[in-house]
Amino acid sequence: MKHSENPPTSNRLSVSLFVWALIVCALPNFILAFTEQMTLFQRLTNALLPVGIWWMLLSLSRKVGRSVLWMFPVMFFAAFQIVLVYLYGRSVIAVDMFLNLVTTNPGEVGELLGNLGPIIVTVIVLYLPPITAGVIACVRRWRLPERFVAANRKLGMILTAAGALCLVVGLFSSRPYRPLKDLYPLNVMCNVGIAIDRTARMADYAHTSEAYTFASRMDVQPDSLRRIVVLVVGETTRSDHWQINGYERPTSPELMGDSAFISFHKALSESNTTHKSVPMLLSHLSADSFADSIYNVKSVVTAFGEAGYRTAFFSNQRYNHSFIDSFGFEADTTVFIKELDGKDHFDHELAGLLASEVERGDSLLLVVLHTYGSHFSYADRYPGDAARFVPDGPLEATGANRDVLVNAFDNTVAYTSALLDSVAEILSRSEAVASMIYASDHGEDIFDDSRGLFLHASPAPSAYQIHVPVIMWFSQPFAGRYPELIDAARSNAGKNVSSSQSFFHTALQLGGLVTAVSDSTLSLVSTGYAEPSRRYLNDHNEGVDLGESGFQAQDFERLDSLGISR
Repeated sequence: MKHSENPPTSNRLSVSLFVWALIVCALPNFILAFTEQMTLFQRLTNALLPVGIWWMLLSLSRKVGRSVLWMFPVMFFAAFQIVLVYLYGRSVIAVDMFLNLVTTNPGEVGELLGNLGPIIVTVIVLYLPPITAGVIACVRRWRLPERFVAANRKLGMILTAAGALCLVVGLFSSRPYRPLKDLYPLNVMCNVGIAIDRTARMADYAHTSEAYTFASRMDVQPDSLRRIVVLVVGETTRSDHWQINGYERPTSPELMGDSAFISFHKALSESNTTHKSVPMLLSHLSADSFADSIYNVKSVVTAFGEAGYRTAFFSNQRYNHSFIDSFGFEADTTVFIKELDGKDHFDHELAGLLASEVERGDSLLLVVLHTYGSHFSYADRYPGDAARFVPDGPLEATGANRDVLVNAFDNTVAYTSALLDSVAEILSRSEAVASMIYASDHGEDIFDDSRGLFLHASPAPSAYQIHVPVIMWFSQPFAGRYPELIDAARSNAGKNVSSSQSFFHTALQLGGLVTAVSDSTLSLVSTGYAEPSRRYLNDHNEGVDLGESGFQAQDFERLDSLGISR
């Protein structure tokens, strides 16, 4: 009498495992077929071609456990992809998302994951059981029925062929299909390769940039008065939440009563990620020149140092193995305060470091302050007694909790505003020809519209993620010596600004410097300032118009409502 190779129970479990593994592998393809902007045949390509391949791979062997475990990389990226779509509503895992893994400190990761409980639980429930069952199937030698394997192998081939046919049609559509960018997970694999290449090039940055020089020199007559320039780099702060820019809440009352503060309320950043936006602020590079050039240039710190300035870089961030660290260590004095004792610190401690540096009495001084600003989790960015808007917790990342999230976010803005006021007070006491310019690296989504977007660094930006504050301040001695620069700043305050393009060149003019890359048409204190065209540095480090950045109708409507050019 012939016995079945597997008992009926094992057959059912084997088939169930096969189906479960196929579903969770295919899930991102079906999701992306709806979320991405594509033609019908391109959507069908994304759904049918990869799923057909998964189907064939899973049915190559009757040893279902081994087949499922071979699909582990597919499941890993599928889980990652689902979390990404939950966060941002669309787009594949971008190069910048992989780079964020190596340029974000563990504390930030923990804060973020701690507030993404529902989706983390969901992907664990979806993907951990089939992986666990795959191990069990290998140990117990579960086998799929021969007929089941043969039938499903044919189904996989049919789907793959149908997907390939749709791919051919999609290649000749009005919007040409680009498999390396549009076909999941091929695009993700390409992005992994790009991220690895960028990480390796960043590791070699000290070598590739060591010979760079700005050929800086002072372009003003020396005098007996000290000259101090302070550059404040913010984090994740939105222009529309600053009282000085018309926000209805008192988030920057200290700045409202001081005419020495000038705000540029139509500023956009050219990136929504810190590891690109901050290097653009601190260098002469922009979305159109960033690409390969970033590996060969140095920052504004070196430009000032070459002209005889003493330089200092004080940061309330941790080391993140990016250009920001390298730029910081170009300074004569560099302090990352969280690295001193491994503890968390508040941004106002940067004011104390600035005061100590000013008290040294150097005739020429540049100080860069890199804040932690409004980075999520918002309530952790300020002391409890600094909370002006309550309740400011718990910070559950849901649209229903938006009022609480906004309260906490506004508290971070108020705390940053108070820091800028402290910087101005320190500089006033110095009686120097002193100036300060502040800009945030990027903004943040806080469930602002029907899309339900949250946080920043999404593969496709939103208007909320790139509309940033740019604020300047001048001391009385500066106003007496260079009234024309202040008049120019006031004249330019209502114009469209790219913070990424103007921050560096404005700093040079404030310091009285000229360099081989100086461009007065980008300086906000220049009478020759020219409004820029809107550009964005996309995931592949290409400078593109906002219309090609992933902006949606809601984003353009937002800019239009604020009178900001596209």
